[in-house]
Amino acid sequence: MEWGSAVRVAAVIGFLASCGRPPIGVVRLDMDEAGREVAGSLLTTGKISPQTAIELQTRGFAQRYRKEPAAVLAELHQRLLASPSDDRLLFALAELSFDHAVHGGGGRRYFLASAVYAWEFLFGETVRARVATFDGRPRRAANLYNLGLARSFASIDGKNVRVAGGTRKLPFGTIDVAFDPSQLFWGGRKLVRFTSASELDVRGLRNRYRTLGIGAPLNAATRAVERSPEADLVLPAVRVPVTMLLRIEEDASSLATGRLRGRLEIHTTADADHVAIDGTDVPLEIDPTAAFAQMLAESPIWARERAGFLAGDVLPWDSASQLGALEPYRPERIPVVLIHGTVSSAARWAQMVNDLGNEPEIRRRFQLWAFTYSTSSPILYSAMQLRETLGRTVDALDPAGTNACLRQMVLVGHSQGGLLARLMVSESGNRFWQYFSPDPFEQIVLTPASRDLLRRVAFFSPVPFVRRVVFLATPHQGSYVAGGLIRGLVHRLVRLPSNLVSAGEKAAAENANREIAGHLRRLPTSVDNMAPGSPFMDALADVPIAPGVAAHSIVAVKGDGPVETGGDGVVRYASAHLDGVDSEVVVRSAHSCQGNPRTIEEVRRILHEHAVAAFDGDRCRPPDD
Repeated sequence: MEWGSAVRVAAVIGFLASCGRPPIGVVRLDMDEAGREVAGSLLTTGKISPQTAIELQTRGFAQRYRKEPAAVLAELHQRLLASPSDDRLLFALAELSFDHAVHGGGGRRYFLASAVYAWEFLFGETVRARVATFDGRPRRAANLYNLGLARSFASIDGKNVRVAGGTRKLPFGTIDVAFDPSQLFWGGRKLVRFTSASELDVRGLRNRYRTLGIGAPLNAATRAVERSPEADLVLPAVRVPVTMLLRIEEDASSLATGRLRGRLEIHTTADADHVAIDGTDVPLEIDPTAAFAQMLAESPIWARERAGFLAGDVLPWDSASQLGALEPYRPERIPVVLIHGTVSSAARWAQMVNDLGNEPEIRRRFQLWAFTYSTSSPILYSAMQLRETLGRTVDALDPAGTNACLRQMVLVGHSQGGLLARLMVSESGNRFWQYFSPDPFEQIVLTPASRDLLRRVAFFSPVPFVRRVVFLATPHQGSYVAGGLIRGLVHRLVRLPSNLVSAGEKAAAENANREIAGHLRRLPTSVDNMAPGSPFMDALADVPIAPGVAAHSIVAVKGDGPVETGGDGVVRYASAHLDGVDSEVVVRSAHSCQGNPRTIEEVRRILHEHAVAAFDGDRCRPPDD
């Protein structure tokens, strides 16, 4: 074949090949790829969004941005000054400024620039009216604003967020930030050590509650600045979910002159969940679960579980820290007191607190408190602590006795905690004293201090302000694991409260010839009390729940076998069942059922029922809607 003919044949073959597969086409994506393609952005994929990529391409900056990002951003900013209502350019500047900051370009000032551009995109009058309802960019812009704001106020090491006013640098000028430090005071405490919630992963909690909106969600630690009953309820290690908002106060010339003004605001969840921006009600971004999880991670509460069982004096009985809350007292809300079980702590209520505390209607009407105690102590002694702690708290919070909501209290007790709850709504009579001695109390020789202590332990009446109790896996007839071997080990390992031991020893010495002496020399632990057939259990069986108090049982049964013959590994159904309660629900769970979704759902139902009854008439006025 001649050379010319060969060239012509090759040309024909190339032409036919080019006709076989078009240079432009489509490829079917799987679901994950399709989702990233439609909704992907810098914050979800690590790559700039398709809209911003198009903006770079059409303006001829795509190649140059890779090499000179700061120069491209400066030029795009100048183009924005010429066309300030260009929503595509504003969004691109917000995303590219964040991208440049993430990749080591200028740090905090570019994060702050991202927030400024995003704010203008979201709330600039000429832009907002032109952005379509179903445009995906507003949510992405809010994310850029929120995270950019948090990072622009970050400490040098990046671990905390520094909430303060002052002049801050931007790539194109400065912004003067005004801040009123009085916003940092919260219920007798001061907010300190802020952490960006958006940059924390949460583990261990089943649900992460997060309200999308505007503002950087932060977790704040607190420091007490004044003594008050309301402040004393708040746990020292609490982390408060707050939202930081920077209002950009600019006029038409602000971007051009490079001199912007802003006002920094701190909002707590108790303060507000929406803010007004240019006459529009805008939701705040809130992440309460991240704050709750960080508090639990930093708290020594887990280590205290075992200590609270082995050492009876881990908390003095009159310690204010026995009753704790995540927020200051709210007089228009009904207290729900959570009482943990043996070798446990208030942290075991985490799933329930996270779920119930983030349901708007429950949160509007109730406040969650938790009681902590040494779980090896005699149950009557722990019940005395709970009774007197609740009484002191109610007297301190409402000395005039006029708050009806405070007197519609609900107790929720798990395992041994359920027994404590039951003793709050019971009349003792002589039942429990007869467990100590057949002799009348007045005939026992005691020092005044010992007589006072034993009277408070053994004789009591229903707490008048407790109106409903909920029992979770509660051994009303004892626990079959509290047998002889376990009881013997417990006696060798635990140390009972020193004031109780001292009173017992003195009383035994003064009454050496009486039957009570043997009981007082060897005081029972809670495990002794919970052994089936123990004198305590026999006495408790005859104690009715006070009239007018609603009672509910949630019984845990493992597996799918018959309920009546089942149990949860610690308590049998027959022991957890209590005749005469207003409701009983069986959940298929092991003994630690506090975090079981069915358990939480039943407690939620009970609280809604209680709200209807408590807020009926003038007994407890509901908060304003």
